[in-house]
Amino acid sequence: MTMDKSFEAGAAEARISAEWERTNAFAAGANARRSETFTVMIPPPNVTGSLHIGHALNNTLQDILVRWHRMRGFDTLWQPGQDHAGIATQMVVERKLAAEGKPPRRDWDRKDFVDEIWKWKQESGGTIINQLKRLGASCDWSRNAFTMSGAPGAPAGEDGNFHDAVIRVFVDLYNKGIIYRGKRLVNWDPHFETAISDLEVENREVPGHMWHFKYPLAGGETYEYVERDADGNVTLRETRDYISIATTRPETMLGDGAVAVHPSDARYAPIIGKLVEIPVGPKEHRRLIPIIADEYPDPDFGSGAVKITGAHDFNDYGVAMRNGIPLYTLMDTKAQMRTDGLSYAESAAIATRAAAGEDVGDVSAVNLVPEDLRGLDRLEARKRVIEQVTSEGLAVTYLHKEIEPETGAEHMERRPVIDSKPIMQPFGDRSGVVIEPMLTDQWFVDTRRIVEPALEAVRSGRTEILPEQHKKVYFSWLENIEPWTISRQLWWGHQIPVWYDEEGNQYCAATEAEAQAMAPGKALTRDPDVLDTWFSSGLWPIGTLGWPEPTEELKKYFPTDVLVTGFDIIFFWVARMMMMQLEVVGDVPFRTVYVHGLVRDEKGAKMSKSKGNVIDPLTLVDAYGADALRFTLTSMAAMGRDPKLGPKHVEVNRNFVTKIWNATRFAQMNGVRGGGARPQPAHTVNRWIIGETARILMATDEALASYRFNDAASGLFAFVWGKVCDWYVEFAKPLFDGDHADETRATMGWVLDQCFAMLHPIMPFVTEELWALTADRDRMLVHGDWPELGADLIDADADRQMNWVIALIEGVRSARAQMGVPAGARLDLVVTEADDAARAALAANGPLIERLARVNAPVDGAAGKGMIAVSVQGASFALPIGDVIDVSAETARLQKAVQKSGKDAEGLQKRLSNPKFVENAEAEVIDETREKLAALEDDIARLEAALAQLAAM
Repeated sequence: MTMDKSFEAGAAEARISAEWERTNAFAAGANARRSETFTVMIPPPNVTGSLHIGHALNNTLQDILVRWHRMRGFDTLWQPGQDHAGIATQMVVERKLAAEGKPPRRDWDRKDFVDEIWKWKQESGGTIINQLKRLGASCDWSRNAFTMSGAPGAPAGEDGNFHDAVIRVFVDLYNKGIIYRGKRLVNWDPHFETAISDLEVENREVPGHMWHFKYPLAGGETYEYVERDADGNVTLRETRDYISIATTRPETMLGDGAVAVHPSDARYAPIIGKLVEIPVGPKEHRRLIPIIADEYPDPDFGSGAVKITGAHDFNDYGVAMRNGIPLYTLMDTKAQMRTDGLSYAESAAIATRAAAGEDVGDVSAVNLVPEDLRGLDRLEARKRVIEQVTSEGLAVTYLHKEIEPETGAEHMERRPVIDSKPIMQPFGDRSGVVIEPMLTDQWFVDTRRIVEPALEAVRSGRTEILPEQHKKVYFSWLENIEPWTISRQLWWGHQIPVWYDEEGNQYCAATEAEAQAMAPGKALTRDPDVLDTWFSSGLWPIGTLGWPEPTEELKKYFPTDVLVTGFDIIFFWVARMMMMQLEVVGDVPFRTVYVHGLVRDEKGAKMSKSKGNVIDPLTLVDAYGADALRFTLTSMAAMGRDPKLGPKHVEVNRNFVTKIWNATRFAQMNGVRGGGARPQPAHTVNRWIIGETARILMATDEALASYRFNDAASGLFAFVWGKVCDWYVEFAKPLFDGDHADETRATMGWVLDQCFAMLHPIMPFVTEELWALTADRDRMLVHGDWPELGADLIDADADRQMNWVIALIEGVRSARAQMGVPAGARLDLVVTEADDAARAALAANGPLIERLARVNAPVDGAAGKGMIAVSVQGASFALPIGDVIDVSAETARLQKAVQKSGKDAEGLQKRLSNPKFVENAEAEVIDETREKLAALEDDIARLEAALAQLAAM
């Protein structure tokens, strides 16, 4: 079939993708010729998601591994699917209903609202799947899974047993006592009124304030407050009747249970154990709380004293739990000050008894919000608290000098100490509102009961994490693991399979009928919460393979082989899958975890919408084609490094696609056809390129086996563009008309076939197209045979000779370019010295050298004035250029280039010698700077050598 002048990526990709799908080319087991399996589980994108550049990298790397194994005949499965994304999906549908003028969620019947979500999912939830297909992802789409498949109320087409698997695991872990209900501090989203995971919290730096307040000692007691410098000298000594604290959240003072100081802080040693008064609330019910000693406060930060509000701060929670301090909840689910519970007077009385050491039991009904603040938003309450404390004269103050502009008179007045400074504040990544640490009843997994096998699996090597550095993250999180909050106050998700009777007794069962059988004659109410999506996705490897049924897929494809994932979910997802699979089925979910970097912009900055530097992968696909984007991402995927991507990088690899296309078109126009057996050529050029093909195949196999994706890509780029499309095509041109024409056509056809095959995992579309256009094939390249070539195909004599010829041509070309020799000028090639091997190579390849180096036939002679030297192994040459260049002009040009490079190198040297740069810059930036400096130093050395040659002329 005659090839078009250029590869039209858009049209070809759509046609090829449709053909792959029509023939079910990606089905599990397709093209299997051996018993070994290879399984990859896709990290399931959110059903609300659309393709971003991180997805593009992640799925490209997975696809490379899958296509490589499939072509090698492995029984391959790349399992696709989507996560139901509880909070994100519920938000999308709530916004959709609002846009349609429909009532808010809480005005709906729960079932009707969930039906709306299912409807949305079926209409709009497949966006990212179609985008992954555009990228060329070769998942078995017929097996596309969903973490809510088979859930009650799921419409037709959403059948499956993933829901059953999730519920079964919950019931099993509940019965083992591993899952339990309890009250703990969690991240609370006041907009969605649900607990959320750490992954759904976005910490942002925002302008903030810190207020300083006095907590008076009870009964008017005083103590001597002494500050000392580092040498122990007294810098301040005064009598105080208060202890000073600082806070960024004054409204939480209402729920303080203690003030903590460090045990070693001598300033406060006299008052540890004494009571202080919270400086807010009705005077007649002013509460007292104890001063306690704890390791948490930093004596060198602020006053060294910390207010402890255990129900509204994660650090305070730890202090409170260690010291038996009651946890007083101040806010409701909307982050408004509570209106329920006991009156302030009753609550303050109970809290006062607790502060005195009395066991007051359950304090959930205690509401320490004064009546005048109840029902206020937390920020409005903050203003009122500040006003009340300040009006009582209990704000820490400083003397401020005021000068009247008109008279110049000075006035001194006291003003409250308020520090204005940036603070880190947690926001819900979906809602955008400030997250409130909240003490609520939630369902938890007692992770300490199931963590050890997950640690041991990585320690022993049953599961390998690459790069090595990410093992530290894994171990650090698991070794310090906290109970896992698995309940969410949402409607979309797997509803907790627990029912309650009127006395609050729990009945955990897979179905309501089973729960009712456990409580005959009792009216039951189901827990309204749903499970965290990380709980269900933690079962992804077995759930997608049909567990708990003993399916053939489960027997064949589990444990899976490789998980390719980003570093940001090692603990959120990877570690939880390890714990869950080991607990449920007693085996690791995957044998290798490959962790790739974060795609950054071309300057190395993290991509964000606020910076305006986000790159849409589909825009790049539209502009340059999927193959160019895939190859770019692969070439940048160095282990342990973050890729830096810009459109210019993709454009370079679009040119690579064009280069392959043009070389193949040239071959076709010269009678070259593919599909033939490996030839047995006689000519050195053909024997050489066969050996080079074997060499790059072995290097590619080794790189992919070691997850060095960038090495595989760069090696193939150098071979296909440099050795095949440039050198071999040029070497072959004269051979098409001589005695070696047939073998050259056969060799070129075979070599191009190997190129298509080796490039296919990275660049599937253009290679599939070229495969079809260059021969009558009995199958598509997606099911083609991966080459099997060994070192025995490397012909040492041909290899040595042709690499010598290439070195000579490159040496002459480099010298010509360095000295500014006009491109059209043909130079004499003077042989000043040559051993037997060099002379044999010259004799055998003279016409090639003459044509490609633009030199005349070599002649023996001596170097003389007006000549420059070129050396290769075993030989030295001289090129007479005195009559074809302006020596003084070239000298000036090179001197200017040396000065510029020298100035640039000096700047880089100063940067690297700056201790602050070396200490603060990322390792990647330092390495890049060193590489740039080394390249400049090499450049300067070449320029100076050229100047020396010009001077000698």
